Amino acid sequence: MSVVIPAKDEAGNLPGLVTEIGAALAGRPFEVLVVDDGSTDETGRVLAEMAAASAPWLRHIRHAQSCGQSASIRTGVRYARGRVIVTIDGDGQNDPRFIPQMLSAMEAEGGDVTMVAGERQGRKASWGKRYGSRAANGLRRTLLNDGTRDTGCGLKAIRREIFLELPYFDGWHRYLPALVKREGGSVRYVDVVDRERVFGASHYGLWDRAAVGILDLFGVWWLMRRRRRIQSPKEMHSDGQ
Repeated sequence: MSVVIPAKDEAGNLPGLVTEIGAALAGRPFEVLVVDDGSTDETGRVLAEMAAASAPWLRHIRHAQSCGQSASIRTGVRYARGRVIVTIDGDGQNDPRFIPQMLSAMEAEGGDVTMVAGERQGRKASWGKRYGSRAANGLRRTLLNDGTRDTGCGLKAIRREIFLELPYFDGWHRYLPALVKREGGSVRYVDVVDRERVFGASHYGLWDRAAVGILDLFGVWWLMRRRRRIQSPKEMHSDGQ
């Protein structure tokens, strides 16, 4: 699997987070890709030291300038080598110890689950952010009927071949359950614990700008309505089989 971490100026949080991921996935084949979204702090030095000292599975991919969280996740997916992509926020508020549970949920039902999404319990955020999140999630559920109460949780596991099929736009990471279902995939949910940020301040807001978020929501609603049938192609051989 490939763990993709979008990160902007998270040099203080990345060492602990990367170490926790290594411990949670010990004994499994995995890689961790930190997509450094134009950071101006010591992110590059911190990652180079970790990769050299104790984390040979750690890869550092850098944007020359900040492009946003969705673009960073997309870059990570494109560079990833694993068949399953796990996304996790770079601020340390997502707990990596839930990743094995999510992978087990993905392998349930004969391995037919396309995506497993975390849903935060006891969210650590200001009253304003929690209120805004509830309002945005309620409107999203009403319009998209995507079955999730917390699409803003950064902890998700998705099969890479489906990830690459999803229509891309800035803000796309907030609608992954709906977009996966649009491609005919199945989505399961796992409750996860939200943690306090230890270092720094948030660089990626839930909606970034409310007006853009509303436009994105109606754009995804339009995309969902325009998907009529899910293709199930089968290559035919010369004998007709």
